[in-house]
Amino acid sequence: MTSTHPSIGPLAGLRVIDFTHFLAGPVASMILADGGAEVVKIEDAVRGDAFRHFLPPDERLGGEGVPFLWCNRNKKSVAIDLKSDSGRDIALRLAGDADVVVENFSGRVMERLGLGWETLSAANPRLIYCAISAYGRDGEFADRLGFDPVTQAESGFMSLNGFEDRDGVRTGSSVMDISTGMMASNAILSAVIARERTGRGQRVEVALYDTAITMTGYVTLQNLFNGWQPRRVGNGSADTVPTGVFHASDGPFFMVCASTVIFQRVYRDVAGMPGIADDPELVRPAGRMAQRDRLIGILAELFASDTREHWLARLRQAGVPAGAVRSVEEALHSRETLARGLVTQLPHPTAGSVPNVAFPMRFSDTPVVAPVAAPLLGEHTREVLRELLGFDEEQWREAARDGAFGPAHPG
Repeated sequence: MTSTHPSIGPLAGLRVIDFTHFLAGPVASMILADGGAEVVKIEDAVRGDAFRHFLPPDERLGGEGVPFLWCNRNKKSVAIDLKSDSGRDIALRLAGDADVVVENFSGRVMERLGLGWETLSAANPRLIYCAISAYGRDGEFADRLGFDPVTQAESGFMSLNGFEDRDGVRTGSSVMDISTGMMASNAILSAVIARERTGRGQRVEVALYDTAITMTGYVTLQNLFNGWQPRRVGNGSADTVPTGVFHASDGPFFMVCASTVIFQRVYRDVAGMPGIADDPELVRPAGRMAQRDRLIGILAELFASDTREHWLARLRQAGVPAGAVRSVEEALHSRETLARGLVTQLPHPTAGSVPNVAFPMRFSDTPVVAPVAAPLLGEHTREVLRELLGFDEEQWREAARDGAFGPAHPG
């Protein structure tokens, strides 16, 4: 299949028809788009993706929400009414020549629209169809709506975060939506590789709840093996000492002592306390855990005696992982962010230019595509229908009269 996306990225030539909205699904399709796949985003003809209206709105974006820009770059927007016969026909034709269809509707919406896996795969046996759901598409919870913080709570993830004397805390970032999007893009690309071997497409599914269980990490096996239940330790660690937030004279930083070698570097090379570094009891992890308060207290007093910059330089020189505790704004303007070139500006048709956070993958031979800002609603409808379906002006007008592009479309 030939892509019209002007890309030499690692996924150049892959065509994706994207029926997703809000966050988990758009993250998945953005990863593919950043890799060079041609992603055609199908949006409601009137309101578009609901995420376009997420706070805060910005006049430069025509009153749409800023967050939409974050997970929809490098895509083409096609605005059609899937409730109209003509709109569904356009969607069917687009899917008929696609490599991938990805959707995250609730329940059996795609089936009711006549765009489900059975229908699309019958017409396009090489199609990879990715369904992203909250609790799976079958079984007793298939009809449940799912949101990131709910699955943080239900999976036990929330019970791991925060301080012992109060309720568990959700993360501020939508980690379950984002990680589910990452899982979905991995599933799609795994199916693409399998298709190279078998010649057949397949249906893949990723559920928000399943991902949330995975995101609790190795504590799942700790519990399954012996019933061990981790306790919340705030910004410290239930496994290693001394790990956590420490306060220099002018601000906090985070330090990790994940091994005996690093523990000894902290006390011998940074603190100048070889007696503690070489104490036979403290070179054992269990011994350090038993003296947790003492070890942290020693460092807390020491670190308060000088500036954060001083201690971070000493820790870096000694090979101890540590970094300043920053706000998001501080992080975006930090030397590390600048050095990695992570914040850029992209041209935008109404705003002039908009900020962008760069794709984190780097390729030596097939670099990711130069980023293009998230599209305006329906910005590429004519282009996509003309280039992919061969629409001429008469077909365009006929589809418009039949309501394919919404009731208010001028035709």
